This record gives sequence, C-alpha cells and structure tokens, in this order.
Amino acid sequence: MQTSVTFKNLDPSDHLKSYVSNKLNRMDKLLDNPAEAQVVLSVEKIRHIAEIRLTGDRLNIVCREKSNDMYSSIDLALDKLEKQVKKQKAKIKNHRQGSRGEEKPAETVAAEEPEEVPAPNVIVQNLEYKPMDVEEATMQMDLISDSFLVFRNARTNQINVLYRRNDGDLGLIQPKG
Repeated sequence: MQTSVTFKNLDPSDHLKSYVSNKLNRMDKLLDNPAEAQVVLSVEKIRHIAEIRLTGDRLNIVCREKSNDMYSSIDLALDKLEKQVKKQKAKIKNHRQGSRGEEKPAETVAAEEPEEVPAPNVIVQNLEYKPMDVEEATMQMDLISDSFLVFRNARTNQINVLYRRNDGDLGLIQPKG
C-alpha cells in the first residue's frame, strides 16, 4: 500500500511514519487491489488528530479521530477505517449477489434469524369459480363433500365463500364495499 504521511503543527518523526505504515500494511489483507493512503497527523492545542484517506479498490474512505495521544488517535482512526472497509466490501458483495437474483449468503441469514423454524407444509389448490346466486351455491354445497365453496356472486360480481359450520348450518363470507 502506498502511504504518504503529512505532519501539521508537529515535528516530523520517522517513528510515527513507520508506525502508521506498519498498521496500514495490515489493511492490505482486506483489500483486493492496491490502494493509496494519505495520512495527516496534526496537533491543535492539546488534541492530537489523525486523519486517514484511503482511495482505491472502488473505495474512498475518510476517517478522523482525536485524542490526547497521537498513537491512540492513529489506532482509533485505523479501527474506524477497518470497520468502514469491511462495511463497504460487504455492501459491494451483497449488491453484486442481489443483481444476479441470488439469495443472501447463509451467514447474514443466520445472523438475522437466530432460530430456524421449519415452515409448515402448505398445499396450494387452484379453484375455478363461476358466477352463481347464493341459493345455487347452497344447492351446490349439498352435492359436494368439501367444507367450503368459492364462487363469484352473480348479483354483486364479488368473490364469496360458502362454508359448512360445525353445527351443520352453512355460513357465507362476502367482502364489504
């Protein structure tokens, strides 16, 4: 990784440069292609500020951290940078998978649903319904052994359901409106 370190209001130090370079070289394992890092280390009153700009590999990330110690500012900024790189890489990966019409990887599904509940078996039955009156549907219900009958009401032109109740009588379900 190409690294350039700039000092503002701070004496240039080879030790700080090597520290930043070593830490950023560990980030190479997260990146697929070479990247360029620009690091600005500055001091304002008692605040030590570390700002890192990472460009390349379809990424453009800026991290900035402040603390009372320059080394801790660098570490905090690198932690933030690592989180953002992982987040961007995951976003790119999920976006690519989504465009191919594939499902999410098993890792993310397992994270969203901690318990895997088996889905109940659902039997799909396609019904043909024809327009008829409620009286005609009642006579049809007496002829069939099913517990319900779906039909289009000839008067309202809406879908209705006629069902056999537990007491032997018939019930009618019709939409309002």
